[in-house]
Amino acid sequence: MNTGKHKRNFWLGNAVLTVAMLMLIFMGQLSDALGIWAAVLWGVLAAVGVGLVMSDKSGEPPAPD
Repeated sequence: MNTGKHKRNFWLGNAVLTVAMLMLIFMGQLSDALGIWAAVLWGVLAAVGVGLVMSDKSGEPPAPD
């Protein structure tokens, strides 16, 4: 089992992606309040979250178990 520690960016990215997921659940109410900007905000949050998670990747693959 790979027990390597993740960096701060990984956890921050997961938090941002969680907020983006919650936005999708409430997208109806958000679009009523913000209009098209709700979708734009969701897209930005999703892109930032994925970028943060992917920035945590190291160059080498993990060793086999």
